[in-house]
Amino acid sequence: MTSADRPLSQENIVDFLADIFERRGDEEYLGEPVTMAEHMLQGATIAEQNGLSEEIIVAALLHDIGHFTSEFGTFSMNDTKDRHHEDAGAEVLAPFFPSIVTDCVLYHVAAKRYLCATKPEYFKRLSEASVHSLNLQGGPMDASEVAEFEKNPNLEKIIQVRYLDEAGKRADMDTPDFHHFAPMVQRVVDAHMTSGTR
Repeated sequence: MTSADRPLSQENIVDFLADIFERRGDEEYLGEPVTMAEHMLQGATIAEQNGLSEEIIVAALLHDIGHFTSEFGTFSMNDTKDRHHEDAGAEVLAPFFPSIVTDCVLYHVAAKRYLCATKPEYFKRLSEASVHSLNLQGGPMDASEVAEFEKNPNLEKIIQVRYLDEAGKRADMDTPDFHHFAPMVQRVVDAHMTSGTR
């Protein structure tokens, strides 16, 4: 099933996401020792192992989904322009997920720029591919960007997911597959859709 088959809804969004992981998850996460699915599953698994909230686990699981839903395609080490996968991912998720999840997806790139500006030691954690994409994404934030970013009410959670993003690049880590997390994803969707906060 793809979004072209029928409109996305509360009932099929999780199947749509599962299908993306199934069809495209084995694609190379360029410049990293893991596939795209392994990267996202590792972040979610680390979050789950650390007892983080279901919203943070789901955000870690889906933070890079925009690499697959963007009209501009996936990241390449040869890129000379940013592909804005964070915007593409948040756009797909926004109708179905709470702002904590969508903000973590939308701003995980900005969080990298923020941390590079405010915690110089963070830059040393970045892989070569992450440094390359950082340069395309505008580099570390300046003081005015930092001040603006710190106004986001979900800042702490966004930073959590950014650290999970960096942690999920291990060649030797075993994780469950998407279907392990699917009931959790559905719970987060259902809670949001029935809360009246859309």
